[in-house]
Amino acid sequence: MTRIEEILQKDEFTKSELVELLKADGGDRKKIFEKAAAVKKQYVGNKVYFRGLIEFSNICAKNCYYCGIRSGNKKLTRYYVTEAEVLEAVKYAYENKYASLVIQAGERSNKKFTTTITNLLHKINELTNNEMGITLSLGEQSEETLIQWREAGARRYLLRIEASNPELYRKLHPDNKTHDYTTRLNALHLLRKTGYQVGTGVMIGLPFQTLDDLADDLLFFKEFDIDMAGMGPYIEHEDTPLYQYRHLLMSKKERFDLSLKMVALLRIMMKDINIAATTAMQTLDKMGREKAIKVGSNIIMPNLTPVKYRDSYLLYEDKPCIDEEASECKNCLEARIHISGDEIGYGEWGDSLHFKKRKK
Repeated sequence: MTRIEEILQKDEFTKSELVELLKADGGDRKKIFEKAAAVKKQYVGNKVYFRGLIEFSNICAKNCYYCGIRSGNKKLTRYYVTEAEVLEAVKYAYENKYASLVIQAGERSNKKFTTTITNLLHKINELTNNEMGITLSLGEQSEETLIQWREAGARRYLLRIEASNPELYRKLHPDNKTHDYTTRLNALHLLRKTGYQVGTGVMIGLPFQTLDDLADDLLFFKEFDIDMAGMGPYIEHEDTPLYQYRHLLMSKKERFDLSLKMVALLRIMMKDINIAATTAMQTLDKMGREKAIKVGSNIIMPNLTPVKYRDSYLLYEDKPCIDEEASECKNCLEARIHISGDEIGYGEWGDSLHFKKRKK
């Protein structure tokens, strides 16, 4: 028995064991992927759930060093998707039995923005007879706002920590109250307190990031007891401060391979959570999302944002599918999921089994 096989037989991994697993290559890496695929099949089955993605606005109050829609990027045309356009996208999702939506936007917490989201949630639920499972990814918010959105029909919330190491986090953000690590952590705790299915995630292959950091990220997910994860490779954007450190990056292939191992290891560690096959995976590998599905992912997000806004919501370079209409994106993803050997859970919310178990 190899050392990797020995580790994979354990119920819990130490940090040093996770680092060994993240270093695995060749046949050892294949063993990790095989174990992750078996765990996925046993605990969450072979269904992949659609979350129709609406990139509602690229206006952001944050100035994160890695992000293309950061407030400091003056080259960007800022936009709002109109209410009518949002509801048209929702109608498409509803009629095509997606059953779930994600509303994502730049981070803001002013009263006008939070009220706009509340009103949208009410109208989405009215249009779909309360049959749409809604995920929000709208940044740090007050407890009052989170309760308001929850009462308006939101069920899940994704708030990526991006890096669980406070020192690395500080290298990715300006050193001020708007970008405080502790505030980010508290925001995650508030989501749990207010009853959401809680999701978070990290970027993989960042400048200054080590395998120790990634092992700690996995342990962070486990300790926080998350219900869902959205993580993928870091991809640089030339209009960001972090771009100057691109010479420190591992190759795109290495970043992709490392991301795939992170997905697989998280599936082994947290057997019944939801894990997204992120768009960034496909950016670095044409079959990236299929590969992620094979080793543990069970969520995929077809883009429903009107095409005219897509190239203004570039968090990173070379983002795929920015010129595909919703129907084209749907057909493409259907084919990708079938290639991976899974089926689409049409008409099903696909709530986190981990969340359901905790609630019981």
